[in-house]
Amino acid sequence: MKYALGVEYSGTAYCGWQRQPHCESIQQNLETALGFVADHPVDLVCAGRTDAGVHAFGQVAHFESSAERSQRAWLLGANCRLPRDIRLQWVTPVTDDFHARFSATARAYRYIILNAEVPSAIFQDRASWEFRPLDHEAMHECAQMLVGEHDFSSFRAVGCQAKSAHRDLQEISVVRENQLLYLDIKANAFLYHMVRNIAGSLIAVGKGEQDQAWFRQMFEARDRNLADVTAPAAGLYLLKVWYEPRFKLPTATRKPVLF
Repeated sequence: MKYALGVEYSGTAYCGWQRQPHCESIQQNLETALGFVADHPVDLVCAGRTDAGVHAFGQVAHFESSAERSQRAWLLGANCRLPRDIRLQWVTPVTDDFHARFSATARAYRYIILNAEVPSAIFQDRASWEFRPLDHEAMHECAQMLVGEHDFSSFRAVGCQAKSAHRDLQEISVVRENQLLYLDIKANAFLYHMVRNIAGSLIAVGKGEQDQAWFRQMFEARDRNLADVTAPAAGLYLLKVWYEPRFKLPTATRKPVLF
């Protein structure tokens, strides 16, 4: 039987999603917990491998098991074995043709920036920080040129293994709520560090260091060396992954809002 599951986690204490021999990962903890419930080793495949320090409200993964367990047994049994900063939100059986990564039709991320004179002790691992005033309207306006199907090489990290830099970016916005800026972005798929690289260049515009003409020229040049720095991981959240309705996956997803 193949199962899909929804995962929520804080990435602060982990080296990212992917299992690695030298550090603790989200995947490692989940496979250990699910393997205990299944009474056999479990291999997980996820929708998007998040980096160290990146969080998720709506990560999706799948695994296969010959063990006969109810959905409730998978859910509660695994959660009892997981650390407090990783939680399964749901588990459901799926058809054999489901694949957490390749069946996904779109993904959404949120990047949070605390725009205040001093950093926050409480939100230090939940949002990035910028002390210089940010013009969120200028950031939002620049971001709109990214909507559509484009070559996103200017926001592609050196270690990216994707065969093509073309992606279909469907929605992007920058809004302010008091001292917090929320960058929301949805696309069919993302390149390695793409969201954080976009955030870094938009922040440069927001600070007034760069303007819309620079942003357009940099984007159209398809050269990562022309873009600004990669924004910190702490502000990034994987919000949601979309699939065809026929898979009948739960759709409710919480959004991170800092107070």
